[in-house]
Amino acid sequence: MSGHHHNVSGKNLFITIVLNIIITISQIIGGIFSGSLSLLSDAMHNFSDVLALVIAYIANKLATKPNSKSKTFGYKRAEILATLFNTSMLIGIAIFIIIEAFHKFYHPETIKSIWVIGLGMLSIILNTASVLLVKNDSHENMNMKAVYLHLVTDVMTSVAVVGGGFLMYHFGIFWIDPLVSAIIAIYLIWASYGLMKNSIVILMQFTPENVDINKIVETIKKEKDIKNIHHVHIWKLNEHQINLEAHLDFNKDISLSESNKILEILETKLHNNFNIEHTTFQCEYNRKDSKKIIAQ
Repeated sequence: MSGHHHNVSGKNLFITIVLNIIITISQIIGGIFSGSLSLLSDAMHNFSDVLALVIAYIANKLATKPNSKSKTFGYKRAEILATLFNTSMLIGIAIFIIIEAFHKFYHPETIKSIWVIGLGMLSIILNTASVLLVKNDSHENMNMKAVYLHLVTDVMTSVAVVGGGFLMYHFGIFWIDPLVSAIIAIYLIWASYGLMKNSIVILMQFTPENVDINKIVETIKKEKDIKNIHHVHIWKLNEHQINLEAHLDFNKDISLSESNKILEILETKLHNNFNIEHTTFQCEYNRKDSKKIIAQ
């Protein structure tokens, strides 16, 4: 069995990168001229989107490269590394924004709020377009899901920025600017944590949460010719492909062709019942080794 890879639309990614570059440059200029931390915070978030999109594009291209003798698994984890990098970057940016917001909350400054409202509206329009461009790819690809999260968050933060801009413009409540910035940052940390955790689980080769080892062992031991299963390892190679390796103790000294038939039956059952795409079994008979399911 072999895993599949979802091809991300390069054209849509390129258009989204261009849109986010426009947003970032305009918000940096606007943030400097207006003195708004929330606008600069949104600009930094959008800049992280540009990096995330570029990394996503490169990672997707790498993931489609064929395996070789020097890279027997190919680049299948390029997208997982990109996800970890993107979420780590988001959390780092969020912490910086919180520190700056705390300082500005106690030392509020007069802000040219019309810049905040105008550029916030521009960000909402362009980020909404970006969300629609990458939405389909986000359903099948962890790295694109991280990018999608970036963009959806940007729309929400831009709405908050515009709302804060209206309050500053009509009521002169300038402490709302660092407050909006802090709320944006806290949401960024909360939203990034789950994806960061999932990427770490894959890179550390932990057993996938939705896989029950005991049920897998029971399924394999139901085959009448198999006495024992031990030294079990289950991990995800990438977002989709679950791998399994184990030692199988046979009841009798069967031929290689007979063992092949049993392995084919097991592969089909494991694929259908547990979505395991790739299996590696070491067939044994009367071998003196540890029979523990998880070897130490």
